[in-house]
Amino acid sequence: MGGMPLRRRLAAALRSRVAGPDADRRAAAIWLAPGERRFAPNDPICRVHNHAGMYAGGLRALLLQSLHPLAMAGVGEHSGYRGDPWGRLQRTSEFIAMTTFGPVEGAQRMVEHIDRVHGTVSGTAPDGRAYHARDPHLLTWVHIAEIDSFLVAHQRYARTPLTPAEADTYVAQTGWAAGELGVPDPPQTVADLRRRLSAYRPELEVTDGARDAAAFLLREPPLPIAARPGYWLLAAGAVSMLPDYAKDLLGLRVGGPLGSVVERLVLTPAGRLGTAAVGWALSEPSDPRNSPGSSAVS
Repeated sequence: MGGMPLRRRLAAALRSRVAGPDADRRAAAIWLAPGERRFAPNDPICRVHNHAGMYAGGLRALLLQSLHPLAMAGVGEHSGYRGDPWGRLQRTSEFIAMTTFGPVEGAQRMVEHIDRVHGTVSGTAPDGRAYHARDPHLLTWVHIAEIDSFLVAHQRYARTPLTPAEADTYVAQTGWAAGELGVPDPPQTVADLRRRLSAYRPELEVTDGARDAAAFLLREPPLPIAARPGYWLLAAGAVSMLPDYAKDLLGLRVGGPLGSVVERLVLTPAGRLGTAAVGWALSEPSDPRNSPGSSAVS
């Protein structure tokens, strides 16, 4: 390991965190397995989901999703994010990768597996309301908060952002997996996506669970000390991309007359630097996604 080139060490570390100890096996099952793919390598969904901006976008999604009390109750009681934070990330990343890049049959099996898991997630939130992971209303919130975050991150950090038409196509293409999981009538355009997000605004509030999740994600990540500066660069980018109301609810807005300047000159460049470092590491030739036989795009 000591003699391994820096980029390969970083790539291996990222894969082990995001895909787990059997990252190579999972990668082979997704990118190298034979079979028809639902999406072409240059489709908007592949461009977005194979970009390093997904890391900051994923953090933004978790912070935004936490503001729905029922969604946060389900995460807090069932995901084990404190006891096994990387396990939740690994399951989510495998789902996104398989349903985007994997063989059609593998993607269908993955959707069915996640739906079965959702069937076991139910309970009562601290405010007394019942929740269930198969609730179409909650599924819709989780979906739109997630794809909005991925799209915002891609448009900010990609060298070639999607055109407006391509962005609409991205939203529509993410609707397949969402629909299979029970999201009724997933949004098909960016305008529809933003309308749906606005409609949830009255339901959002900061709870103890949301505060705890934000503190865990932003101030005490389960990482070695040496890895935390790079993580915090991505976290700064994630915070800078949150809508203002989310920053206000979570107490993350930089206050004072210089607040917007700090965001523009500090947080946004930090996120860009962190994303560039991730992109450099993941372009390592030994990564299965970068092999000639892979269906992924660079």
